[in-house]
Amino acid sequence: MRAIVTVIGKDAVGILAKVSAICSDYNANVIEVTQSVLQDMFAMIMLVDISKLNTPFGELSDALTKTGDEMGLKIHAMHESVFNSMHHI
Repeated sequence: MRAIVTVIGKDAVGILAKVSAICSDYNANVIEVTQSVLQDMFAMIMLVDISKLNTPFGELSDALTKTGDEMGLKIHAMHESVFNSMHHI
């Protein structure tokens, strides 16, 4: 099982490190990352393996959302099955 994590907001030092640390705390393995800085805006998409989470997926998602709020970022975690359903034609 995998999840897609998106991060959008004003660029700052440590965004990737903070999000990756939260994933690690929940035993979610970051598989792939793409990020861009457009002027002062940060955008990142992560593909995360959630097959060995140590808590329910909702708790990881909530922790990421809370961290985003604290950092002035929008962080969203979506289960791969939901992502695939949304983008299936």
